[in-house]
Amino acid sequence: MEANLNPAHSLRQLLAKPGTLIAPGAYDAIGVRLIEQAGFLAAYMTGAGTSLARGYPDLGLLTMGEMVENAAAMARSSQIPLIADADTGFGNELNVTRCVREYETRGVAAIHLEDQIMPKRCGHTDGKDVVSREEFISKIRAAVAARQNPAFVLIARTDARAVVGFDEAIWRANAALAAGADIAFVEAPQTAKEVADVPKYVRGPCLLNIVPGGRTPIDSLRDTEKAGYKLAILPGFMLMANIDAGDQALATLKSTMMSPAAKGSVTDVFRRFGLDQWNALATRLTASDDDSR
Repeated sequence: MEANLNPAHSLRQLLAKPGTLIAPGAYDAIGVRLIEQAGFLAAYMTGAGTSLARGYPDLGLLTMGEMVENAAAMARSSQIPLIADADTGFGNELNVTRCVREYETRGVAAIHLEDQIMPKRCGHTDGKDVVSREEFISKIRAAVAARQNPAFVLIARTDARAVVGFDEAIWRANAALAAGADIAFVEAPQTAKEVADVPKYVRGPCLLNIVPGGRTPIDSLRDTEKAGYKLAILPGFMLMANIDAGDQALATLKSTMMSPAAKGSVTDVFRRFGLDQWNALATRLTASDDDSR
């Protein structure tokens, strides 16, 4: 029940440790709680999953308010820091300023901002385009100036690799870091050599996006650490796990017309989401009322 009072500071402490920080992706409060209970130290809010959970494809159709409120629910539901997708910042530099402050005040530890032109698309699909160098870096400067908590982590994502090439993506990553971003996110390197080269040529901490079936070849997260990445996100992890498990469970129900046996009681499920703490609070509050009579 108690919130992490400074999730951004906690995230920076984790990033300061040797190795790669792994942040599995989720799209709701249930997913982030499961990630925490599985022992992971950080989680990621997928923009694609957030959109799909509201019935839309990943085409930048959600508003900033929809994205921020989902991040807020996820951030308050666990003690581990949450890294969130913030798309393009939802407009110009003024919109980026508001975007940073909205996420920050909701208890999110970090966001990433990208250089795509709206309507944006998944970084591992076709049909993307990017803004100019100048516009991208201007937005990063706006984000840096906007944060109220200096520990809030700003991640600069560039999709330039798919549009104008690897060298341009590296240039943009370095320019974003020079403008004050904390981590560079070169989206969708397309070969094992490019995956290895990003941390070599980027002059600062790097993030790798792990998308099974996407354009980036990666066999093991151990390879990510060997390459020198500081952060790895798996955006679709809980999304795909839920879809696969749901398909299987529904197919079994339809074929057998039998509800699957419960692995535990309903109370056990509620306990995983804070039932005991809320009951204890209710008991304390009721006791205080009794004492005052």
